[in-house]
Amino acid sequence: MKPDDKLCYCFHVSQRKVVNFIRLHRPRVPSEISECGGAGTGCGWCVPFLRKLFDAAAANAAPAIEIEAEQYAADRAEFVRAGKGKPPASRES
Repeated sequence: MKPDDKLCYCFHVSQRKVVNFIRLHRPRVPSEISECGGAGTGCGWCVPFLRKLFDAAAANAAPAIEIEAEQYAADRAEFVRAGKGKPPASRES
């Protein structure tokens, strides 16, 4: 993924925004990333990816999500279609 690609589809939060939030606010646990525009609090699809960015920051490693944006979006859509997550009704993407 590229930095400006959407990471949280429910709340339209980009990877860049999450990385900058982690850098500036230094959350103590991954769940505190939810303070970044609600990321991770909708359907839940992005939670493992948020955790990966959190872990990279904790290890002083470069943040990277190794999946193409199109595939990420398709996998997320399938996740929601399979009933594994429910995006907020007013912001379903």
